[in-house]
Amino acid sequence: MITLCPKRVFKVPVDAECISPDIFAEKSASEIAKLLVWEGNRKRTLGELFKIELQTKTESKEPTIQISGDLRRVRKIGAKMCTGKIVVDGDVGMHLGEEMRGGVITVGGSADSWAGCMMKNGTIEIKGDAGDYVGAAYRGSTLGMSEGTIIIHGNAGNEAGCFMRKGIIKIRGNVGQFAGMHMKDGTILVRENSEGRAGAEMLGGKIIVCGHIPSILPTFTIDTVTPKVKVDGEEVAGPFYRFLGDLTENGDGKLFVSQTQNPHLKPYENYL
Repeated sequence: MITLCPKRVFKVPVDAECISPDIFAEKSASEIAKLLVWEGNRKRTLGELFKIELQTKTESKEPTIQISGDLRRVRKIGAKMCTGKIVVDGDVGMHLGEEMRGGVITVGGSADSWAGCMMKNGTIEIKGDAGDYVGAAYRGSTLGMSEGTIIIHGNAGNEAGCFMRKGIIKIRGNVGQFAGMHMKDGTILVRENSEGRAGAEMLGGKIIVCGHIPSILPTFTIDTVTPKVKVDGEEVAGPFYRFLGDLTENGDGKLFVSQTQNPHLKPYENYL
């Protein structure tokens, strides 16, 4: 196991794409310390910014990185990683697990925007909140999350799962606006409330909102009321209104919304 701890509080963003089990594998502590990062517009070595310790005796056979300290300005931790495990004790910056291909990232605190953006596989678990664009595509791209699992124990921001192609996003708190925007496939489960506009221009996949949503986009049509929804082998109890859309895109996505938490949607039942 490799442990990292910042030597000081960072005042500008630190791009640390090299913090990855794939890159650290079979390297000594001195070799890891020589890896290059950017602190603002200045090139640094990892050893200049972090205290690095390598524990040779460990029960785990997979490469593991444990990071503690103030990491709110540290970006791209676990980017493109394929194997191993990263454990973050505290909050972390933007682009966590960017284009991740495998392995596991666990964050004890919150994560900034773009967590799991364009990820291809693996698991990210965030014990706190997450910012905007969880599992989304970059601006100008249509390649959102294509596989894997993201679990957020707190709240998430806007456009979670934007251009999502496959995979699962589970949000145990609230979500912002435009969850599942341009979504093509996959599943987004929101245990609490949505700020609205869920599923805008979605083509496929499913979104489940267990709490309140202000309104349903007019380009969705009600299909039925269902007692439960299955997510990753788990049954989520309803009842749920099931809407189909986005009709402007000839989409066949499914939007499930709690019936009991949204009495203002009762007039839709006239169209069943």
